[in-house]
Amino acid sequence: MGDKKRLARAGLEVMDRLDLPGELAAGVGRMELVGDRQFYMEQHRGVLRYSTEVIDIAAANMTVRITGRELQLLAMTDRELRISGTITAIELLT
Repeated sequence: MGDKKRLARAGLEVMDRLDLPGELAAGVGRMELVGDRQFYMEQHRGVLRYSTEVIDIAAANMTVRITGRELQLLAMTDRELRISGTITAIELLT
């Protein structure tokens, strides 16, 4: 196993032992879906694709794909983003 994977695994084990939320681990962002109308994400790494039907968001080790209708990027900072519209699917692509 590579050094990076070992360190990541050790970090997650420490977080688990301290009973801390997993999203606090380095590179693991928090995602929240409110009904089928709003999506919120922390620790993103930018928008890769944007249309009213599909939004691809870069995350640490994956791409988060939001699919729906009338999608809009409501707000975006270097750490957080919020999307609205009718959300029909969320995919985690590796």
